Parts: sequence; structure tokens; C-alpha cells
Amino acid sequence: MNSYNAIGIMSGTSLDGIDLVEVLFEEINGQWKYTIAASEFMPYTKEWQSRLSSLMKATALEYVKTHNDYGRYTAEILMGFIKRFHLKADIIGVHGHTVFHQPEKGYTTQIGNAAIIAAETKCLVAADFRSMDVARGGQGAPLVPIGDKLLFGAYSACMNIGGFANISILNGDTQKAFDICPVNIVMNPIAESLGFPYDDKGLLAKSGVVDNGLLAKLNALPYYSAQLPKSLGKEWVASNFLPLFPQEISKIDLLRTLIEHISTQIATVLTSANISSVLLTGGGTYNDFLIQRIREKTKVEIIIPSSEIIDMKEALIFAFLGVLRLRNQQNILSGITGADDHSISGALYNGAI
Repeated sequence: MNSYNAIGIMSGTSLDGIDLVEVLFEEINGQWKYTIAASEFMPYTKEWQSRLSSLMKATALEYVKTHNDYGRYTAEILMGFIKRFHLKADIIGVHGHTVFHQPEKGYTTQIGNAAIIAAETKCLVAADFRSMDVARGGQGAPLVPIGDKLLFGAYSACMNIGGFANISILNGDTQKAFDICPVNIVMNPIAESLGFPYDDKGLLAKSGVVDNGLLAKLNALPYYSAQLPKSLGKEWVASNFLPLFPQEISKIDLLRTLIEHISTQIATVLTSANISSVLLTGGGTYNDFLIQRIREKTKVEIIIPSSEIIDMKEALIFAFLGVLRLRNQQNILSGITGADDHSISGALYNGAI
């Protein structure tokens, strides 16, 4: 079989909602092609945003209950998506929602009970893509490089700017991928405290003033000079990033300083990687001020695709990870994550039986 209909589901650390996409994948003469059949974004309710944001401090019982509830919630959204667009999937690739990610301590956790998702949708579901890589000593991240390589290999690099900015560098025979820095995971809560869901087009930040002292501290964080492989999680942000914010800084100036920091880190990576072009995706791509500052700091060609690719590329790749799992092909690259070996990753739950 060389043709697959697959659904991909992505929930990012920015806590905005769930991306769903249905894709036709075709392998022709060893080359993969994709066609997006349907896509949809389902924003989280305030209740779910609250539950997910506080889950790191929940009791074990609350955690297990939320794991199951979130699986059922995901299944309900999926069934609505399938019904509205009259879809039938060979496999559903589910990222889940990351709660804990500390691979250096040997664990990573994504909630959303996939058994419930499979039972409710009566479909074949692949989930928990990170655990096998972490068990083999890897970072369990990033997971998208195999999709970047096989689906978006026409570009020198692919960068997603979401909760975190991460990049896949596709130059030559070797591929590098890693998290660059926090983005919406730190910026969105500041905008929310000002009464906005996010900083639309970066207009709030644009009106602020850079705090050079804070900027210097952020740019000096050891993570940025650490060797690969490396990845970031909410725990790192809470313990290393947020404590640097001075109490007296205004929120507008804080947003402006973050834009300067983020654009500096991204431009530094783009310039040092010796790439010619980078494909940008993720919600941060809509932050015009951030993109302007990145363009001003690097000569690398920045390519912004259609809104569907901007919004759905990560969900699309999780659909693809599911297809590779269905074919029992390697879908996690040890050269990217630092694991002892490549992995055929993803736990399968067959709800069709």
C-alpha cells in the first residue's frame, strides 16, 4: 500500500487549542507527496485552558482523571471533524498535550488517553511518540524532522514558531534539529494579563521599550550555547527563564524585550547554520513585528507559506508519523534526538475491532 488517508492532531504548549488535519499521503518512486483534504482549529475553552495550565501541580488522581477526560474531549472533537468533512482515516496520529518534559531525567509525558480516542472513534490510533526515544536515551524531541526531510526537503530549513521556536536544518546529508527558544509560551500569558488572547501582529510589543539589562541576562542563558542534542520544556521556562523578569518592568516593555531576545536567538541560528532559505510556520509567523526584527537581523531568505501550512504543518507531520508507524518504518531519528538508535515509535490502539 502506497496511499494513505491520515488524520493528525496537535496541541502545543501555547495552550490555544487543537489543530486537526486530514491528509492524503502517496509514496511515488520513493518520494512522498501530500494533499491536505481538510483542516480545522478548535480553540480551548477557558475551562480546558485552566485545567491544562495547572496540571503540573495536580494530584495523581486529578492527573489520571484529566488524562482520561482529555482523551474523551479529543475524541469528541475528532468525531465532529470526521463527520463534518465526511472523512475516513487509515490511521490517526495523536501528539497529545505535553505536561512534563525532562528527558535528561528520563521522562516525558503527554496526556490524552489514546485507548479512549480509538474506542470512541472506532479508528486505528497512534500516540505516545516520544517515550520510546526517551527510553533509548534521547530527548524525545523534536519529532518533526523526519517529516521536514521527506515532505519539505525543498527548503534549506524549516522553522516552527509556536510555544517554542524549533528548527530543522536540512543542508547536505546530515540533518540537525533542536528547540531554539521560548516564544508564545511566555508571550501569550503576558498579552492575556493585558486583556488580549495574544499580541496581534506584535503591536503591543512594538509600542514598548527594550530593557537592555534583562535582554543581556536572557541572551546569556547557558542553553543557547549548549551542544546538540537539546530541547526545551515548560519546566525549564519556569525555573530558568521566568525568574529573570524584573518585577518593576511594564508588561509592554517586557513584550518588547522578549521580541528582541527571540529575534536575536532565531537570527543567530539562521545565520550560523549557513542556510539559504527557511520555511516559517506556527502561530508566531503571524507576529509581523517579530518577523520584521528577524528579517532585519539576517540575510537568510524567509519564506512564509499559505495560512493552512502555517497553521497545520505540525499536525500534518503527526499524521505522517502515524503513517510511518503503520508501515513499521523508522519515524524518530536518533541523530536528531541523541538516542542510542532510531525508533519505530508510537503506541497503536485499534478501535476498529
